[in-house]
Amino acid sequence: MTRLSVNINKLATLRNARGGNNPDVVRWAQDIERSGAQGITVHPRPDERHIRRADVRSLRAVLTTEFNIEGHPSEDFIALVLEVRPTQVTLVPDPPGVLTSNAGWDTRTHLGTLKQVVARFKAAGIRTSIFMGTDTELIALAAETGTDRIELYTEPYAAGFHGGREAALAPFVLAGEHAQRSGLGLNAGHDLDLANLAYFKANVPGLLEVSIGHALVCDALRYGMENTVQLYLRELR
Repeated sequence: MTRLSVNINKLATLRNARGGNNPDVVRWAQDIERSGAQGITVHPRPDERHIRRADVRSLRAVLTTEFNIEGHPSEDFIALVLEVRPTQVTLVPDPPGVLTSNAGWDTRTHLGTLKQVVARFKAAGIRTSIFMGTDTELIALAAETGTDRIELYTEPYAAGFHGGREAALAPFVLAGEHAQRSGLGLNAGHDLDLANLAYFKANVPGLLEVSIGHALVCDALRYGMENTVQLYLRELR
């Protein structure tokens, strides 16, 4: 079964909009685990506009499922990950002020840097994943970094799904096949939701994990968090 990792950034955004500690992201993360999710994802950014570094440390102390930390591999991010030692680190090419992740790595341009960063994390026993588009040449170069996995950036699939899901999915099927041939594990995330998730999972080979935040939290406002986690797990079955 493809594992579900819930990105809780949006819960932290809600908390930070008012101040204080409501919603309590640590308690919510534990509730999400108890609801059946197999992992928790966070993406701390330099301005701490949602998840804060203190949150990352507090979560590491209590989580019992997989902990995935996403981020741009700046020195302060690397230091945080090496301190906390999550199950997985996902490297994204976001510049500091970007609203949300919007592209995968150009592994041709950044191959040397990624090799160095991946080696540091793997030496610490942390599984590594690199956020990628569907360009198969760049995926082949991702394998040269030594990373364990890649995470496919699925916004283009989600954007094209209702206009023609076969065409929208086709590049991701090829990317998944190429990742398998390259010896890479496969994750996916960005704009996956209850409408498009099952079709993606059923047709992309070797899908190990999806990371879903915005859509899942929005659905939880309507259906409740425990029920929503179960709805997403059902789509992955």
